[in-house]
Amino acid sequence: MDPSSLDDYRAHGGYTALRRAFALGPAAVIREVTDAGLLGRGGAAFPTGRKWQATAAQPDHPHYLVCNADESEPGTFKDRVLMEGDPYALVESMTIAAYAVGAKHGYLYLRGEYPRALRTLEHAIGQARARGLLGDDILGQGFSFDIEIRRGAGAYICGEETALFNSIEGYRGEPRSKPPFPVEKGLFGKPTAENNVETLVNVLPILTMGAAAYAAIGTPKSTGPKLFCVSGAVARPGLYELPFGATLGDLLGLAGTPGNLRAILLGGAAGGFVRPDELDIPLTFEGTREAGTTLGSGVVLAIDDSVPLPRLLLRVAEFFRDESCGQCVPCRVGTVRQEEALHRIADRTGAAAAADVALLRDVGQAMRDASICGLGQTAWNAVESAIDRLGAYE
Repeated sequence: MDPSSLDDYRAHGGYTALRRAFALGPAAVIREVTDAGLLGRGGAAFPTGRKWQATAAQPDHPHYLVCNADESEPGTFKDRVLMEGDPYALVESMTIAAYAVGAKHGYLYLRGEYPRALRTLEHAIGQARARGLLGDDILGQGFSFDIEIRRGAGAYICGEETALFNSIEGYRGEPRSKPPFPVEKGLFGKPTAENNVETLVNVLPILTMGAAAYAAIGTPKSTGPKLFCVSGAVARPGLYELPFGATLGDLLGLAGTPGNLRAILLGGAAGGFVRPDELDIPLTFEGTREAGTTLGSGVVLAIDDSVPLPRLLLRVAEFFRDESCGQCVPCRVGTVRQEEALHRIADRTGAAAAADVALLRDVGQAMRDASICGLGQTAWNAVESAIDRLGAYE
């Protein structure tokens, strides 16, 4: 499909889902999304239908819709591929979401390092507006909605929804304390539904094929298909779509696994490592949780024995130290202390590293328990899993 052509998009079934949404009405659209079991694809796995219902039910107006396209997790590129290759799908799905939650204005918060996606989306939004698919009285249904693109400035923390709201409002990108939650007081202090790109685009097949057919894909607790960003020591790196429930081995088999595989990092820098003998882990939210790791946003990074693991962990720690917004002490200090300890033991193992490994555990637990947002809460995950599952400093 030609991503620049609205006619081509419509010829491939585009805007069928929006017409069905208008035929169903907002409450029925939310019910379809709820019945389909759609969970957030950005890493938190929160039920989308529940978020939309909570936003729509708020008496305070106006309501806002925010699309989180600030795809900053290392190793993630699925939203970029969607926006560059199928921009009208995102425009259509944002329109459906806004109709469901009662929003007349939507913000698309785009990662600043995605210039091609910016050009593609600006063109798509302009074409949709010119053809009566955005703006006033969309498709003659009396519903008005428009999308405004806001560009991020390279801050990983702005992937956290409340830090993203602060950024749109012109403040420092720092997370807010919860409650109140965004569905009650979000952007500009008004009820806000925030979803990432992949989550929103999944609304289209739910409406075109029906909630029951969509829920039949995957597993009972993780429904539908999932995009996985496979990179590292594989023969065919790239974006793969599989139904939930496929195993890690199935995915790496498609990508071409090396014989000297040492570890796999799931979920990006905020995720965890698994061993090569754990390839039977099902790629579902509940399956990875039971295995003591996380699916996150869909990152699968294969590492072979040419990669020095302590240096990789140090790079992860440097990333979190750089990206901490500094608002709360556990994360501001903890990420620095974690990096310092990993520097000290970069080339040491066994008894020589034992004291710093103990310190890392204390610091990591403090960050996990006391940080305001997910950055500090997950900054220790990869290091912990490398120590416990891979024996990084033994």
